[in-house]
Amino acid sequence: MTSSNGQTGQYDLVIIGSGPGGYIAAVRANQLGLKTAIVERESLGGVCLNWGCIPSKALLRSAEVLSLFQHAKDFGITVSGVQADYGAAIERCNTIIDRQTKGVGFLMKKNKVDVYRGTARLESPQQVVVEGPDGTQTISTRNVMIATGSRVRLVPGMSPEQVDGKKIITSKEVWQLRDQPKSVIIIGGGPIGVEFATVYRSYGSEVTIVEMLPRLVPLEDEEISSTLTREFKKRGINIMTSTKVLNINNGAENEPVSVQVEANGGQKQTIQAERVLLGIGFAPNSENLGLEKLGVNIQRGFIQIDDNMQTNVPGIYAIGDVTGKLALAHVASAQGVVAAEAIAGHKPYRLDYNKMPRCTYSHPNIASIGLTEAQCKEQGIEVKVGKFLFNPNGKAQAMGEASGFVKIVTDAKYGQVLGAHMIGPEVVELIGEFSVTMTMEGTKEELALSVHPHPTLSEVLAEAALAVDGESLNA
Repeated sequence: MTSSNGQTGQYDLVIIGSGPGGYIAAVRANQLGLKTAIVERESLGGVCLNWGCIPSKALLRSAEVLSLFQHAKDFGITVSGVQADYGAAIERCNTIIDRQTKGVGFLMKKNKVDVYRGTARLESPQQVVVEGPDGTQTISTRNVMIATGSRVRLVPGMSPEQVDGKKIITSKEVWQLRDQPKSVIIIGGGPIGVEFATVYRSYGSEVTIVEMLPRLVPLEDEEISSTLTREFKKRGINIMTSTKVLNINNGAENEPVSVQVEANGGQKQTIQAERVLLGIGFAPNSENLGLEKLGVNIQRGFIQIDDNMQTNVPGIYAIGDVTGKLALAHVASAQGVVAAEAIAGHKPYRLDYNKMPRCTYSHPNIASIGLTEAQCKEQGIEVKVGKFLFNPNGKAQAMGEASGFVKIVTDAKYGQVLGAHMIGPEVVELIGEFSVTMTMEGTKEELALSVHPHPTLSEVLAEAALAVDGESLNA
């Protein structure tokens, strides 16, 4: 088997996996003069472009437009005869997926990156065996980068066969189903769960979220969780926290799916729905790559790396979800750039995972970066906190999206911004300002003194900075 453009031979770098970490690393490697190949067993773009980030945001946009129609009267518009076509929304998502994956293919050709289709394994740090539809081939390389990502984690005790793609699904099977379920149980109250809850509820489905931990989005600030819970309950979403899934029964063909759950106090019950969506997280794809044979350090399935993304075996690098650092597409991309620069002999920027923005595209949006107030207290850091609501903001009022807040956590002595936590309109677009601020070790004063245009949602960021010292101007 040869690459997609017919070339074989010695490479400076072979990347296994073409997600947002792998393909960005390939582009950067080419820019640095490295002869590069990429191996992909499924579709270019990985989970993010094909089943995750991109299609889910397209579906969320459809849900947002539908919600606007449903509240048109609030904006002085009378609308009648609106029909929601869930299947058409899924078709739109698939059209965007196709466009995006073709775009990655174009980038590979433009940057002279050879693409091999098939499943890869390492025979040595310098030899990658690719088994594909056209046979088996060994590729020689000076360096290998593992960018194989992750897969959806199943509920303990479930068999893979239970995920039938119809009644029990993951975020991967969603895009093949055109029918909207009348009822759905979402297992997991993290980002995946609350995003799909937003979609399904907007289309009128009865939604139940089952979360084992005490609150939704449990890795976020506690006030974020309580605000999201309140907003979800207003929309009629049933929330079961501190609740463990004991087993799932697919049922007969025309029967609902049954989920047996147990609350923290030991009370058991069975709930039913037309469909169950698994959203409890991801497991790393580190198996069957030949890494153990080569002595690569793997702990709990995650490949261990240094600051340059290199493993304990020289010439073998790893990036993205498979490293267990922070399972976000933009983190994988940043890691890919660092690894490519290290391989090329440059001195790359050292990533600080604490300064990586985290976004959840539910309604309302959630975005955060850095430490929470509770984490600072656990670490013995004395902090001052500023908080400002979206409600007084003119732009938020004009949008009809005035719920939520911005909270800033700062060092008590110097005012350095240590974290920011937001829930409300378009906060996923606002978090980048905090990313820049924290990268530059900025302070609350610098954030407050930066003039923010009026009327914009960004004014709330400056007001929150002023609120640290009780000096907000619009509250």
